[in-house]
Amino acid sequence: MSMHDYNGLAVFIAVARERSFTRAAAHFGVSQSAISHSIRGLEERLGVRLLNRTTRGASPTEAGERLLHKLTPYYQGIEAEVASLGALREKPAGTIRISTHDHAATTILWPKLSKLLPEYPDVTLEINVGYGLIDIVAERYDAGVRAGDQIAKDMIAVRISPDFEMVVVGSPAYFAQRPIPVIPQDLTQHNCANLRLPTHGGLYAWEFEKAGQALQVQVTGQMIFNTSSQVVTAAREGYALAYAPADVVQEDVESGRLIKVLKDWYPVVPGYHLYYPSRRQSLPAFALMVDALRYRG
Repeated sequence: MSMHDYNGLAVFIAVARERSFTRAAAHFGVSQSAISHSIRGLEERLGVRLLNRTTRGASPTEAGERLLHKLTPYYQGIEAEVASLGALREKPAGTIRISTHDHAATTILWPKLSKLLPEYPDVTLEINVGYGLIDIVAERYDAGVRAGDQIAKDMIAVRISPDFEMVVVGSPAYFAQRPIPVIPQDLTQHNCANLRLPTHGGLYAWEFEKAGQALQVQVTGQMIFNTSSQVVTAAREGYALAYAPADVVQEDVESGRLIKVLKDWYPVVPGYHLYYPSRRQSLPAFALMVDALRYRG
């Protein structure tokens, strides 16, 4: 069935409901002759007469009554869905899907959005945690969260966190049996908890910087994980050294459960950004989320 047929069916329903070509024309904001032309075209394509025309108006034929009875529930459903979209424009509602990884989800998204959601019960938030740099458009996400230097240039980016520091930590029990590393290269002699990045298909090289000198060290160890929380747990329990965001281990360092080493070599990582593919007018729920997450210094 062509688009002309769908348009013609909509016109037929309007005429059959109103019992009038004139009132149907007013409903669509077109001329009466345009309505008549549409109905004639539909009847010719279907090969059956749908409406009886009289000087007083129009009434469905037997075939028209049958068609009207079958079509009305579908068109009522379409009208209801269109009306519900209008409601979405008026109030925050709907589902927002975000791709991120565990550090940003735990330290940025949850603390901010958990305060917002109780006020808007019609908003549903889906957070997918993973380290792969996926195509959010192809995967049908509304937005993604990554560090500022990992975002494609054609995306709209909104900063949602300050820059942060990466640190190396180990437990007192671990250092009771091994020497404290003095330079990053010493890490090759230590048991380090590795993080596997699916996008690169390999293990994450620990990054360092001192006096403008950047350095990467490919560490080794008995354990490989796919989330940073597991890496930190291994360090807390004395099995290995961990490379993690400073805020994640801050309480452990302050309590003495973990010890920071190589302090002169800690790099600063660009802060997290929420990114999405278009500046088109957003639904209220999405605009609300962006505003709640925006970093204001």
